Amino acid sequence: MKHLSILVLCLCVLAVSFAGEKKFGKKITLKEKTKISAIMANPEKYDGKKVLVEGPIIEVCKMRGCWIKLGSDKEFETMTFKVEDGVIVFPMVVKGKTAIAEGVVSVKTYTVEQLIEQGKERAKEQGEEFDPSSIKGPKAVIQIKGEGAIVK
Repeated sequence: MKHLSILVLCLCVLAVSFAGEKKFGKKITLKEKTKISAIMANPEKYDGKKVLVEGPIIEVCKMRGCWIKLGSDKEFETMTFKVEDGVIVFPMVVKGKTAIAEGVVSVKTYTVEQLIEQGKERAKEQGEEFDPSSIKGPKAVIQIKGEGAIVK
């Protein structure tokens, strides 16, 4: 019972400490937002360009907090906002909140072997199973190399 009380107290303190806005990384400089769906529809147009996006945080890296997955304005579409390990660390409590995030769009095509390695790493991070046969061929991966974010 004593441990449960301590756990509840810690969770309450954590919840209170994260109320309102929380800034991560560099200060956001752009004013105009770009829709995630626009980037996904025409990634080559945005490749290498700095963008400001907004969306709900669907997922957070469980191991190092080094990425968040943002929901798009288009249903069932997401984009990863990846930061350098240790430069920004997103806590798990940001999941479900809204992020305004700035960074540079990166479009890379990965081989089957590279995708399998990434899949294994992500499965390890998330504590999930990974089936290498789910990779059917090379794939273009679109993400934002994160510089700064505001979570609210």
